[in-house]
Amino acid sequence: MEEDQEAVNLAADWADISQGLRKDLGQQAHSQWIKPIQPGNYCKETGTLDLYLPTEFSANWVADRFADRLSLAWKIARPDVRHVRILVHPGRRQLPELRLGSGGRPSSAPANDSAQSWSKENIADPISAVLQGEAFAALGQGPVGIDASQTFTSFVTGQSNVLACNAAQRMAATETPQFSPLYLKGATGQGKTHLLHAIGHAYLANHPHARIFYCSAERFMVEFVQALRQNQMIEFKARLRGFDLLLVDDIQFIIGKASAQEELLYTIDALLQEGKRLVFAADRAPQALDGVEPRLLSRLSMGLVADIQPADIELRRSILENRLGRFASVDVPSDVIEFLARTINRNVRELVGGLNKLIAYAQLTGQAVSLQLAEEQLTDILSANRRRITIDEIQRTVCQFYRIDRTEMSSKRRARAVVRPRQVAMYLAKVLTPRSYPEIGRKFGGRDHSTVIHAVRLIEELRSRDADMDGDVRSLLRQLES
Repeated sequence: MEEDQEAVNLAADWADISQGLRKDLGQQAHSQWIKPIQPGNYCKETGTLDLYLPTEFSANWVADRFADRLSLAWKIARPDVRHVRILVHPGRRQLPELRLGSGGRPSSAPANDSAQSWSKENIADPISAVLQGEAFAALGQGPVGIDASQTFTSFVTGQSNVLACNAAQRMAATETPQFSPLYLKGATGQGKTHLLHAIGHAYLANHPHARIFYCSAERFMVEFVQALRQNQMIEFKARLRGFDLLLVDDIQFIIGKASAQEELLYTIDALLQEGKRLVFAADRAPQALDGVEPRLLSRLSMGLVADIQPADIELRRSILENRLGRFASVDVPSDVIEFLARTINRNVRELVGGLNKLIAYAQLTGQAVSLQLAEEQLTDILSANRRRITIDEIQRTVCQFYRIDRTEMSSKRRARAVVRPRQVAMYLAKVLTPRSYPEIGRKFGGRDHSTVIHAVRLIEELRSRDADMDGDVRSLLRQLES
């Protein structure tokens, strides 16, 4: 029990530290290197905290560039932390290093214990040696860099992402997909990376001996430059072209790197020619990738470009409810779920992060999760997501939707074709703005607050038993919140 509480404490501290680092380093650097960090073991006697990253590459990168900053942040948050170690997650396979020395001989053995040692016989042809050696097989026969928690089962679908999810499942199926490559396009935090990891898991389940490689475009360029400088291009080419499934995230960061673009182009052509599968993800469409040569743009868009739209409120609600399944012992009222779903609408990552932070805080302090607690503890996230929707904007949108004149919102007419839209507008004003009943009444021709209360209750009742009314309100909510 004490260990569980300590884990919760570390998670809560890390949520605050991570948020601060995001502001200092920027969204991209944070998402790429800081977000994947997981707090691990903490030794109270020595004051040593282990921070885990999914791959050896990312652990080395973070240790080289952010170790001092991470150590200082933890010491400020928890004075009892005196040392911070950055390690590869013990449950993840480390990425073996295949370095070619003089004459094409590997200069070091792979990291995997099961790998064979190299001999003169199997290095006569360097490319064949790399492709056929046990070292390369060990590299490919495992979900290298894949997050075990990000599967299709844990991915919540809705109208905004169902195409991308279905396409991703087809890409991982046993049958050969009708399209390749698959290009997932969506804004930050909408689920692109989750789908990449899910494809890797499902493909490996369907093809147990498949060789899979997941990387970011930034990592691709780093390894390309290293191979170029160390005269290891034969190995680099062989590694890439030996995979059955290549997953490349954040492809937008290959912009302007002519030599790396050319190598990626040749790799795509080689893999497609052999019937291999490729999946790319980016925050913009291929045609919007400025600084990328036309031939590469053509390859990226030749398969299927699946767009992931921002999650609508129904999907955000479903994601929160799905996430709550991991906190079986925590009671989160429905009004809190509704509040978070309506307010945190920029991206799914912030939405889930907000719920995690709220639950962690409630457990640490012994308080019950409530709407007031959510408003107090999530001020930064809420203020960043909150878009000011005005009553004037609501009236204008409702009038356009029902095709009535704007003056009807304040008129005294009681025809049904006018009254019902007016009541819908009052209901939306109460749901989407902080205005009181009397303030809303004044914006609707000086009506009494009791009239507004009646309208809100009536629309709530109609939504529960009239599918058409519920559909109208949902459609208006999507328009106003988009």
